[in-house]
Amino acid sequence: MPANISALSLERPRSLKAALATLADDPKLTPIAGCTDIYVAMQFGTLAEQRFIDLWDLKELRGISVTGDVLRIGALNTYTEIINSKIVRKQVPMLVAASREVGGAQIQNRGTLGGNIANASPAGDTLPVLAAADARIVLSSHSGSRTVPFDAFYTGYRKSVRNSDELITAIEIPRINGLQWWRKVGTRRAQAISKIMIAAVRGKQVRIAFGSVAPTVILAKRTADVLAGGGSIAEAQAALLKEISPIDDVRSTGEYRATVATNLLAQFWNETK
Repeated sequence: MPANISALSLERPRSLKAALATLADDPKLTPIAGCTDIYVAMQFGTLAEQRFIDLWDLKELRGISVTGDVLRIGALNTYTEIINSKIVRKQVPMLVAASREVGGAQIQNRGTLGGNIANASPAGDTLPVLAAADARIVLSSHSGSRTVPFDAFYTGYRKSVRNSDELITAIEIPRINGLQWWRKVGTRRAQAISKIMIAAVRGKQVRIAFGSVAPTVILAKRTADVLAGGGSIAEAQAALLKEISPIDDVRSTGEYRATVATNLLAQFWNETK
């Protein structure tokens, strides 16, 4: 049964400063923007939250720019804006590739990078990219801002270090030196939740991240170390199986995900020689 709309409340601050002040006064408010997940939960009657703060009109949370060697993407930039950005296409093409396969055009027009991060689903399409890219998350509250390495952002399934009075305001990505590679495996290339994803970089450093194989996105550090150190694909695949913990669910089985993960690892390494 759809949610009872009359039971819901909404705050609409006109500036980031006002939004942070509102959250400081009432940290139990749930931030929303594109609402691509919220509307689904409302329709199916699974929406737990009832009080929201709408960030969609906050211009301070938009903008794509480069300062020095760091790409900065506002939390409210949509997938469409990322796809169309010449800066992102040049510096992080794997993020563009991931954004192209998030839902359809409607979802890409409304869904935001910050929302994908905040949602904290291990199946979030952009999350392996951000892990492999060594991204940083900028969190802001009424009392100030802090920056958290993406690899340290999640603490468990749909849990993160973001405090209830904080908002994700931007994502910072340092210049990536190396070949970038991204793949999604699902029932369809888009408009389907992924069964498994991989994002990887091969250069002076090797960084490999997987989605949908654990409670959070996984940065496979030991696997990358094996490959960077000259180890064989077989050795790297064995290391990977110790780093991931895929489960059975309605979309796939843990055994299938483990097999596909090792196959994707080999494909990445072979295609980036």
